Amino acid sequence: MRKRYIFFDIDGTLAADGYENAYIPESAQLALKKLKEAGHFVAIATGRAESMARDILEMAGLDNMVSDGGWGLTIDGKVLYIKTLPKEDIIPLVEECKEKGLPWGLQLENRALRTCPDDSFMEYTHDTYIKTVVKPDLDPAKVDRIYKMYIACHYPKELEIEGLKTLPYCRFHEPYLFVEPLDKGEGIKDMLKIVGGDPKDVIVFGDAKNDISMFLPEWTKVAMGNACDELKAIADYVTTDVKEDGVYNACVHLNLFED
Repeated sequence: MRKRYIFFDIDGTLAADGYENAYIPESAQLALKKLKEAGHFVAIATGRAESMARDILEMAGLDNMVSDGGWGLTIDGKVLYIKTLPKEDIIPLVEECKEKGLPWGLQLENRALRTCPDDSFMEYTHDTYIKTVVKPDLDPAKVDRIYKMYIACHYPKELEIEGLKTLPYCRFHEPYLFVEPLDKGEGIKDMLKIVGGDPKDVIVFGDAKNDISMFLPEWTKVAMGNACDELKAIADYVTTDVKEDGVYNACVHLNLFED
């Protein structure tokens, strides 16, 4: 069988019910097992931080992952690298948020922890996505690394933020947005170079706007039935919903299992 290099987004694609209650449907688990048995290279491609995707990687029984929106690579269970956001762009963005009264926070480590200068972010969002700690003297110019930034505001306020014109960002929750990498496609390309994969053999699965970066013309693109309209419009195949055997059904449609 022709070896394929298959990459799955996590939330809404491989896993259902969001971050806190995420689980991989039984049919998707079976699909992963059969894909590996057929000799395919199977990996995750997620916007999640590596530390916040590790449990799903283990749940899926996989060893390879493009994480951090394309800026992190894990191969054979080992983290090769995780790139961080450019401080020279984050520093003025923080200043702009202060001027406009927009609560903000930073992820300074590769773990589920957000650091804020005060309680205003939590008072605005009441968010439970990750733990938040307050550090009154928080200064982006004085930290070593910045993995993500969070800005509390409702759409379309972000369209008025000048600093976001040079930085990638996306919105998964109504009360705030994520400033984070959106280069899954580039991360996949980097992984292919390392493992020796041929781009023509790539298949990607996704459901959200941040998956557009890996829905490249030269790859086979599968959108979940629950995917956003923008992704479905550029997909080669639209399968059923994540909870309706979407992953398994697409694998059958693409003849990825051994006879």
